[in-house]
Amino acid sequence: MTLVSLENNSVANIGRLKRVPLREVWAHEAYDFTTWLQKNIDILTLETGIEFDSVDREQSTGAFNVDLVAEDAAGAKIIIENQLGKSDHDHLGKVLTYLAATNASTAIWIVADPRAEHVAAVSWLNDSSSGDFYLLKVEAVQIGDSQPAPLITRIVGPSVETKAVSQQNREFSQRYDLRSQWWANLVARPDADLHRHITPGKYSWIGLSSGIRGLNFNYAVRQRDCQAELYIDRGQGSDDENLAIFRELESYRETIETSFGEALSWEALDSARACRICIKVDGGYRNDVEEWDEIQDIVVAKMNRLVDAMRPVLEKLQTVR
Repeated sequence: MTLVSLENNSVANIGRLKRVPLREVWAHEAYDFTTWLQKNIDILTLETGIEFDSVDREQSTGAFNVDLVAEDAAGAKIIIENQLGKSDHDHLGKVLTYLAATNASTAIWIVADPRAEHVAAVSWLNDSSSGDFYLLKVEAVQIGDSQPAPLITRIVGPSVETKAVSQQNREFSQRYDLRSQWWANLVARPDADLHRHITPGKYSWIGLSSGIRGLNFNYAVRQRDCQAELYIDRGQGSDDENLAIFRELESYRETIETSFGEALSWEALDSARACRICIKVDGGYRNDVEEWDEIQDIVVAKMNRLVDAMRPVLEKLQTVR
């Protein structure tokens, strides 16, 4: 109890908040704390914003039991794991196991002492997954001789920003996976023999040298189109050299396009260091997988024709001597 002297010389008694050991309030985690929380589930609403519609005690998920399983007003499932101690890897693993086993959309992990590595882990889960993860700290407090009261503090939770980042990360991951599959399908084709030794990656292009440094025969793919190209880039500080090679090749444009069989796109790429000569094809990695073979039939045929049309001219280049 603290006495505070006020300016008007009145005296006010102001109690001092003190923390109470959790085990003095809830002696047993499952029998006492979890039972109390089930009856007072609305205490979590302030920190999570979730309006709880129902909550049930320990539900079995294989060899494990979830402390509490709740539903929100929309019927989405929420799992709640309680730990009246320092957060540990075992309980974090249980949270993830329960979330998957119950097909829940939200996990709430309530601990007495959140460790820094678990705060970071829950933050990462919010950034990297479609689920919502909350890490809450529970304490018991009292003023003077009052009854102990629960104090729930949100340590980590999802936000509009983290969900946006999470969605973006999932889109990037899906994009990389699709592109890798696209390239694996392309380089396995018998007619793509020129690029068969390339290990597909996650990038938007694959290529190999034409036999002249900095001049590569590349495939590039985007969501809805792809292309075969001769890409000219001799490296850092080579802007003028790249453009000179491009202009010399352009002087053979009629010969090259006649041999190729159709017009090509000649791109000096003024905003970039490199230059390219390419032919575009409708259809990319976002097309249905069933359409990929037909799209790649076209782009591989164009690559083979581009190589045949370019190689005789490349042997004549003076700017690369």
